[in-house]
Amino acid sequence: MRLASFLPADQPADAGTRRTGLVVGERNDWWLHPFPDGTDLVGLLAADPADREAAADAAAQGDGLRPDQVVLLPPVYPVAMRDFLTFEAHVEGVGKGMQGHASVPLEWYAAPSFLFMAPHAVTGAHDDVAMPPDTERLDYELEIAAIICRDVRNVTPEQARAAIGGYCVMNDWSARDVQGREMKLGLGPSKGKDFATTIGPWVVTADELDDCRDPDGFLDLAMTVRVNGVETGADRSSHMGWSFEHLVSYASRASWVKAGEVLASGTCASGALAEAWGRTGTLTPPPLQIGDVVEMTIERLGTVRNRIVENTEQVPPIVPARRRVPQGV
Repeated sequence: MRLASFLPADQPADAGTRRTGLVVGERNDWWLHPFPDGTDLVGLLAADPADREAAADAAAQGDGLRPDQVVLLPPVYPVAMRDFLTFEAHVEGVGKGMQGHASVPLEWYAAPSFLFMAPHAVTGAHDDVAMPPDTERLDYELEIAAIICRDVRNVTPEQARAAIGGYCVMNDWSARDVQGREMKLGLGPSKGKDFATTIGPWVVTADELDDCRDPDGFLDLAMTVRVNGVETGADRSSHMGWSFEHLVSYASRASWVKAGEVLASGTCASGALAEAWGRTGTLTPPPLQIGDVVEMTIERLGTVRNRIVENTEQVPPIVPARRRVPQGV
């Protein structure tokens, strides 16, 4: 089952008009059948499967909306977002460019590390993304994201599966030069990533993907990214070092993972320009520019497609630190 959050295209972008719908059809030939007003997408993910199917059957009986009649919103506005680092080949590639070494640190193998992201920065599957200030190295990152549908704490990987309501495509946009400055201080990335994160186009419920698991239980889905129609990266989700159940379990150690959170896989191999930059030592392919269109497709999950546009915001200047005057001078 595919569940989307949307606004009718003929209504103003007001939080009160946000709706949840059932997606029926394939590729660009799909219909969106609204659930009753007030239906919560995360609540549907957490519902008993039989109850969810009954709600979907009822929605499907009503009139559907065509793609040009709706604006797809981020499937959820997350209560929190965690981005993991689970693809070994990506760690190796970006390491040479950003940390000066091409090997994978031994610490990577010990546990599925993650960073917290800015949940209010999520954008929809087809939204324009404004060029962030202060960067000359805008990059994309192709990832899979899991939507958490129930609160868990100290769960095993086996118990964690019930907390994963579904999956969607994620583009973790990154300003690599800003990120690099932050990480030299052992912090971040923060301003290097807090301007936009695309999730969508909808959530595919976890049970729909039970037939897409490898012998170790990992999701095995093809992942591709294109810039201006040219493929620039491809991988399979089964190359993750940990499964999503492992990620939820680790995040829940002595901590809550809450319904409405988004947990992301981290970038797949060749899923970011910075990986190519690290391997070659050159900015080839070049950083993203205004007018570029980035399209990401994950098998069974769908496609997000975003255009980079000029930033029209007036941002305040950065104020440098007041330098300490040594005593006795």
